[in-house]
Amino acid sequence: MLELITENAVVTALVALGFLALVFGALLGFASVRFKVEGDPIVDQLDALLPQTQCGQCGYPGCRPYAEQIAQGDEINKCPPGGQATVEAIAQLMGVDAPELDTGGAESAEVTRVAYIREDECIGCTKCIQACPMDAILGAAKQMHTVISDECTGCDLCVEPCPVDCIDMIPIPTTVQNWTWEKPASNSNIIATDKQPAHQAA
Repeated sequence: MLELITENAVVTALVALGFLALVFGALLGFASVRFKVEGDPIVDQLDALLPQTQCGQCGYPGCRPYAEQIAQGDEINKCPPGGQATVEAIAQLMGVDAPELDTGGAESAEVTRVAYIREDECIGCTKCIQACPMDAILGAAKQMHTVISDECTGCDLCVEPCPVDCIDMIPIPTTVQNWTWEKPASNSNIIATDKQPAHQAA
């Protein structure tokens, strides 16, 4: 066996490469365990509370960078897609009072809106497609574009780049399919119990 390896250059090269791969693999495995960098758990929790729209309305390129900045002391009310509910959830996690949502000039952050392209005015420039962080706009160069409403988060980022101003942000009407029950205020003292009052127990 040794003679075959030493006499055949190809076999020798393969054995050498296999040995080197094992050595370097072991070194990388050891390094990944020895020098593992633990993530900040508070950043992970904040990131989980954010809506993951990656819209940039908070001033950062995505939800994770914003979560990192919140952990370092930035304001917690800069996420219009998340709404006031997200602000309150973050405030509860951070142990601070919940401020009012900073809509950043949006018409109403509490009203869910989606982009609508007036298709007969669209020139197919693709600038809205490039600006959309959710890939919610369908179209091609010099072809009509349209919005996939189920994917649109209403971030407004496609409106400004449009050179012909053919994009409107329209509110989504409340229907049986999208209506949700509002969460009770966190300061409400509601206690459910089956204990009978003293005057009834007697």
